[in-house]
Amino acid sequence: MTDKKHPYVIWAEKVIKAYVEEKKIIDFDKTLTRELFEIKRGCFVSLHKKNGELRGCIGTITPVYDNLIEEIRENAIAAATQDPRFPPVTPKELSDLVISVDILSELEKVKDVAELNPKIFGVVVKSGYKRGVLLPDIEGVKTIEEQLNIAKMKAGIYEDEPLEIFKFTVNRFY
Repeated sequence: MTDKKHPYVIWAEKVIKAYVEEKKIIDFDKTLTRELFEIKRGCFVSLHKKNGELRGCIGTITPVYDNLIEEIRENAIAAATQDPRFPPVTPKELSDLVISVDILSELEKVKDVAELNPKIFGVVVKSGYKRGVLLPDIEGVKTIEEQLNIAKMKAGIYEDEPLEIFKFTVNRFY
């Protein structure tokens, strides 16, 4: 864990370390910039092993908490301990994690799938109460069709169901 990382990532690392090692939810400290307390955005915290393999990813599409610093803290803990695809991160794994934080733009309704580009835009697909999300620039996702199919599969949306599509961009921090 080096200081060359973005402050958002340093904060996420501190949060995960304290929670995984001590089951402690840490308070905000003076190393955090004032702007983090004033911004409200959705964000995702992603954990990868150093070999690139996904280890956890949880986030919010729109803000749920009072500010970005809380949003990052809660999503970091959830990514490390509540991603249903993985068991909770153990203290032994902490040194093998690479953490990134994605800050989401506002959602924009898509009128035509030609507007999409999986390298640039993430997607939210919605059908009734079902909703699936896929971040942009995911390794192995090269086409709009692949991106939409993965998001629909995550949501449990079938081909014949009505579909609303929204796009967003992210600022990804390492």
